[in-house]
Amino acid sequence: MSKLQERLTKQVPGLVETMKKLTKESGSVKISDVTVEQAYGGMRGVKSLVCDTSEVPPDKGLIIRGIPVAQLTDQLPEETLWLLMTGEKPTADELASLQADLRARAKVPDYIWAVLSAMPADSHPMVMLNTAILVMEKESVFRQRYDAGMKKSEYWIATLEDALKIIAVLPEIAAGVYRLRFGKGPRIASNPELDWAADYAAMLGLPDPTGEFAKLMRLYMVLHSDHESGNVSAMTTATVNSALSDLYYSLSAGLNGLAGPLHGLANQECLAWVLETNKKFGGRPTKDQIKAYAEETLSAGRVIPGYGHAVLRITDPRFDAFLAFGKKYCANDAVFQTVSNVFDTVPDILKTIQKIKDPWPNVDAGSGALLYHYGLTEFAYYTVLFSVSRALGVCSQAVVARAMGLPLTRPKSVTTKWLQAEVDKAMAAKV
Repeated sequence: MSKLQERLTKQVPGLVETMKKLTKESGSVKISDVTVEQAYGGMRGVKSLVCDTSEVPPDKGLIIRGIPVAQLTDQLPEETLWLLMTGEKPTADELASLQADLRARAKVPDYIWAVLSAMPADSHPMVMLNTAILVMEKESVFRQRYDAGMKKSEYWIATLEDALKIIAVLPEIAAGVYRLRFGKGPRIASNPELDWAADYAAMLGLPDPTGEFAKLMRLYMVLHSDHESGNVSAMTTATVNSALSDLYYSLSAGLNGLAGPLHGLANQECLAWVLETNKKFGGRPTKDQIKAYAEETLSAGRVIPGYGHAVLRITDPRFDAFLAFGKKYCANDAVFQTVSNVFDTVPDILKTIQKIKDPWPNVDAGSGALLYHYGLTEFAYYTVLFSVSRALGVCSQAVVARAMGLPLTRPKSVTTKWLQAEVDKAMAAKV
């Protein structure tokens, strides 16, 4: 038994007992009201999910297991994974054990490369990544043990096995997709001497003589690892997982949601606008030029990509972390300078528009420029990076959900006719 499983084995009974106590003693306590606007508006703000791995208060940003993400920027993704799973930072021995466990599971089956090589040459990188995950479903420990009659109390253990396998192989699969899809030459072998994110960076094959790109990858993987459970990818993963679909099915479904323009594609759209701005002004636009172009963009009915957030009402702390990284390692880069100057300019413009609730940058406003600086210029690949990182969070959520024994997700839907009748009754009661 791994140290991670040992730790979770000690925690699970208390977690289950807390859930049972809350349900038994306070199950009828009301925690949310639902309006017609919310019913039609994507359930925005409806409190109906439980996620213990992270939370996103509008005035604070991402908090992972009680720790603001700004306090986690100097740690490895493996440390973040342990924290997500257990609620505790790992000791040195626990971290070493987890890293060894991931290395032992990191072999990608040969059939994955055969499948990916057989796909159309112009396949989207996200399709390739998702195909690989889904094809690997035959490796699922959960499915094998479930078919053999596994006890319900052991579901989380089998899910943990699947989670660790998936997380272990994702960097090599994702790097292989990059090399294959964009004609970068043969795959680069994994280096067991490197940490998880640095190994991923090395397998991509981008020049990194200073090691800065590896540092960026560690930071990127931590910052994008989790973001509550109400976002599309996390909620989809959790919903499919609740049907006792194994984690290969569940994660694949969630990442298909991540591929959408309103979710995982945002960083490449942000970078495209910044590059567009630089091109318009011949390189390094001044703040006045940025202001003029931002106003022109808004007047044309377009948005400034990377500004505003569904939940946050402050500058995203993850953007702050990327901004600090850029100022330390590539302050003179023309693209990064524009990102920094946009941050100094655009919020004041957006504040004048009444309908905009959040004029501040989100994480996507800065991440793409840094990837671009280090030579990762294939925009279509950026969502794959996001996927590798977000797997840490959604897989952790799945393990915790299995440990708690959460049931099938099955909200009640209503018709527009029913809503109208309820509104009519409410209006009549006011008369």
